Amino acid sequence: MKFVLEACVDSVESARAAQAGGATRFELCGNLIIGGTTPDPFLFSRVQECCTLPIHVLIRPRFGDFLYTDEEFMLMEQQVSWFAAHGARAVVIGMLTPNGALDRDSMARLIEAARAQNPDCKITLHRAFDVCRDPFTALKTAKKLGVNTILTSGQAASCVQGAPLLTELVHRAGDTVEILIGAGVNAAVIGDLLPVTGAHAFHMSGKRTLDSQMTYRREGVPMGLPGISEFEIWRTDAQAIAQARQVLDTYFAG
Repeated sequence: MKFVLEACVDSVESARAAQAGGATRFELCGNLIIGGTTPDPFLFSRVQECCTLPIHVLIRPRFGDFLYTDEEFMLMEQQVSWFAAHGARAVVIGMLTPNGALDRDSMARLIEAARAQNPDCKITLHRAFDVCRDPFTALKTAKKLGVNTILTSGQAASCVQGAPLLTELVHRAGDTVEILIGAGVNAAVIGDLLPVTGAHAFHMSGKRTLDSQMTYRREGVPMGLPGISEFEIWRTDAQAIAQARQVLDTYFAG
């Protein structure tokens, strides 16, 4: 495979749609509406049963920053071990120190935990990278740790805005680390960024918002964060994935 089209999914329905659309692998999460958290093990097992694509599993105990307590870290270590032992192709991790550097020691412990269960388990550094102090220092640290992939928007709100840094990261990463472009990715964006950045790996949810099938609706009783409707459901759109796949197939065919 000359390229990667990673679909970020948080349900069996989305995983099926992403595979049907032509994704090459999954990043499996929970709660994408808050940026993603560690998925339920039963969701992971069901996606394994229903789909054939490699599964990369997000390890993130909560939304918010990437500075974790000792209890949170212990939980993450257990999660990394479990998913690596049960067939995850990769674990997706990231931790920062209070001053915004990559937490090398904590990352090393999680990598060791994953590879103790499966020596072939890959490691992705997630978008904690995008809020670190110095991306080039973090890239060097990631290389030394043996990280395989860095998911990044180029330290910007969207990958289009981050294109200049993404281009430099691809150049500096070389063949050692895969730079996986995320945040605002769709077919048109992939077409724009391919010749500019030199990247070959893209990460997208391809989400569409579905209206709830509830006919009775009690409004004004929020169950979570303010402003999030209880009657909207996010799902991956197979067509959005297929359009992105077509751009990649066409570009790399030459």
